[in-house]
Order: sequence, then C-alpha cells, then structure tokens
Amino acid sequence: MAEVIVVGGGVGGMVAALLLARGGHRVRLYEKLDRLGGKLAERERDGFAFSLGPSLLTLPEVFRELGVTRELVELDELCRYRFADGSELRAYRDPARMAAEVERLAPGEGASWRAFHQWAATCLDASRRTFFAGPLGRRPEQARLGDLRAVAPGRTLDGLARRFFRDPRLRQYVGRYATYAGSSPYRAPAALGCVPAIEHGDGGWYVRGGLPRLADDLACLLLGAGVDVRTGAEVAEVTAGPSAVSGVVLASGERVAADAVVVNADAAALYGRLLPDRRRLRRMARLGPSSSAFLLLAGVTGRTEGLPHHSVVFSADYRGEFADIFGRRVPPHDPTVYIGCSAVDDPSQAPAGAENWVMLVNVPAGDPGRWPMTPDAYGDRVLETLARRGHDLSGRLRFTETFTPADLSERYGAPGGAIYGTAYRGALAPFRRPGNRGPRRGLYLVGGSAHPGGGLPLVAMGGRIVASLVQQDMPARTGTEAR
Repeated sequence: MAEVIVVGGGVGGMVAALLLARGGHRVRLYEKLDRLGGKLAERERDGFAFSLGPSLLTLPEVFRELGVTRELVELDELCRYRFADGSELRAYRDPARMAAEVERLAPGEGASWRAFHQWAATCLDASRRTFFAGPLGRRPEQARLGDLRAVAPGRTLDGLARRFFRDPRLRQYVGRYATYAGSSPYRAPAALGCVPAIEHGDGGWYVRGGLPRLADDLACLLLGAGVDVRTGAEVAEVTAGPSAVSGVVLASGERVAADAVVVNADAAALYGRLLPDRRRLRRMARLGPSSSAFLLLAGVTGRTEGLPHHSVVFSADYRGEFADIFGRRVPPHDPTVYIGCSAVDDPSQAPAGAENWVMLVNVPAGDPGRWPMTPDAYGDRVLETLARRGHDLSGRLRFTETFTPADLSERYGAPGGAIYGTAYRGALAPFRRPGNRGPRRGLYLVGGSAHPGGGLPLVAMGGRIVASLVQQDMPARTGTEAR
C-alpha cells in the first residue's frame, strides 16, 4: 500500500483519488476551497441557481463506469446557433435531423455536413485508440497505421471547415469547437473537429439540479472508498529531493509525507509555485495561455418563448474576435456570446416564471484591470450585443453579476484565469501540453492543463490515466502489491 496525496479536488483529482483508493492505496485529498468539484461550481442568489462551469455533459459512460447512478436528461436540441445576419441553425442530437437543418440553412450543404460528421467520427475513433488511450510518451497498443492521417495533420480547424463548407456561417459553426479548448480556430489543430462526433454520437446530457451534482456524487463515492478528504486545506508546497517527491507542506505549516503526489492544479501553478521549475514554465509560455472567460449571470423575469437550453450568438467578425483575444489581448469588441439557461429544462433553477441566464464570452487570460473598460461596462456591452441580435432583456433583469478572469484565477488557481492551461496552437499542440508524469519520481499531473485536456470527460479520463500510472509505479518502489 502506497501513501498518495492528491492536491486539488477537481474532477480529475477526485477520479484519480477514487480509483487509487479502490486499488488499495491510502489516499489523502487536500482542497483549498470548502467544497469539492473544481469548475463544477455554482452560484445561488435570490432563488436562482447558476452553473459557473460546464453546463453540458458528454460521454456519460465515463461517469457511469465510476459508479455515478444519478439520472441524466438527454437534450434533443444540443445548441441553437444564431448568426449576425439573423439566421439560425438548430443543432439536433440526431445526425439526420442535423443534416436536414444544415440543408435548410444553406441549401446544398446538408451532404457536406454528413461528410464532415463522418470525418469527425473517424477522427474520434483514431483519437480513442491513440491520444485518449494513455499517457503521452507511451506507444498506444491499439493504434493503426492510418490513425495519423485520420486527424488531418497540419491542418487548422478553420482549414478543416473550409475543406467541407462553402457557407461562411457553417465555417463559423465548426470554428466554435476550438473554444472548447480555449483556443483559436485559426491556430488550433483540425483534430478538435472530432467533438461533433461525440455530441451527435453519445449525445449531450443535463443533470437535474445542475452539473455540480456530479461533484456531490463523486464526493460520496470518495467517502465510500475510504479517501481521507480535507477541504479548506491549501497545499503551499510539494516537497521533493533531486529525484523523487516526498510529500507536501500545507499552508498551515503542517508537513505530510507521501510516496506519490497527484497534482490536480494548473501546471503553471505547479511549476510556478508548488514545485518551481523555470524550464517548464518557459516551455508553457512559448505555447501561450488559453483564453479565459467573462461570465455575466442574470436573473430574468418572465419566460423567453422558444429559448433552448444552450445558445450561441455569433459575432459578425469571427477572425477579428480571435485577433482581439490572442493578438491584441483585449476583450472582443464584438463578442460571440454563449447563453445557458437551465431553467428551460429544470424549473428548480429559478423562481416560478423566471429564467437563470449564464452568458459567457471568451476573453484573454490576464489582468482585467488592464481592460479598456470595467467589468460592469463590459457586461453592458454583452447585453447590448444580444439586444442587437434578438435577445433584448431590457425591463426583465432582476439583477446581474459578473465574474472576470481575475475572479476565475482566484477561484481555480489558474494563472491569469487561463481556464484550459495552454492554448492549442499548431498540429502538435495536443502533444506539447504537460504530460501526466512529472519531472520527479512519484509526481503526477491531472486536470485541464495536462494531458488529455479540459472538459469533464477528458479530465475524468486523465484521472483514470494517472491512477493507472500510480498503480504501475508504486508496487515497484514500495515493495508491496496494490490490493
């Protein structure tokens, strides 16, 4: 039995801790906040509940396999896209209905979407055999000769969209998938185009009461597995010798010894503060940070006719928007706005006859104090943008509340609020992210900034990968067999 410490109680850390405890190790989990779940966070105010992180679950079997039995609700309409010209695309779960919607929007492009979806499915299959199959540096056992070609190496996501679609609105729709990894479609690899195969293949799901309930379920599983969970306990340092880690130091000054340390924190926080490593910090700096997010929460009076659970209201100049974020490093003048309103499917999330709007805009990571306007002023810009494009909330707002990159940085420990760690830039970007094994023996990384990346299913996969690595490594070093 090895002594394992998990630093951080996000989904990746919780999954790793759970599987290691089930594997026979003694596991302690330290979380600086008073709750577990990481980005599965929520804000409650005046009878409204808002999810501050993910609002859509894909690959639900990843959580079912862990023992989560909570009932999930499948969404028929995954998202509704509204373009600057006023047209709309309703993204249905069923691929045939989705192709028909594309044909309605852009006659002649329905067949192109079917071809795009088939490419995405092939890319996803290749990714499951390779990138998702295990840690970086280990040769995938099930890889095939054609898997590299299947992910369109050397092509950007925007280049992929241009390969399949003539209509600029459909290219903008495909480019949206780069933001799932906090990146620009004009720099991100085409492999991110596999996401539609997940959404239209395994579906998009909602959890009654909000996705933070998944964190509650995982917390119960941790207790049942015997994990020693300490909330309100911040780790200030990972202790290590020249070749191996030896434990952690808490902010209280307490030292705790361990055979292995699993860090579920941003890799930049690990190498910048917990276990300083300038060389690795420089390497990540060359990749550049991912985008951050500006959140505008709104309690809204009345019900909006036809409003879906998820909407995306696109900017008129997508390339200019990403030039603002990653080039000029200012909040977009004409932002794309994501709208989540869970009260549409779950009345418990808002008072009777009201709606809980979460509006998210991709913005540069960094200090919002350097922005050309205050958070409240930028929130007004977001509302004005929506009003111009058919979502006028004038006279219906009970209150608004903002969360800036600085707020997210403080909450999640992501430097500058870079909520996905490093950006995906270039064909090899996924393989340049920090791996799951650290530079010292017994040090492991899990979470959105490490392999395989951000998003609930991927960080859960990362937890599974890290647990398997510890299980492989610990018996050889401790001289005992994991039970």
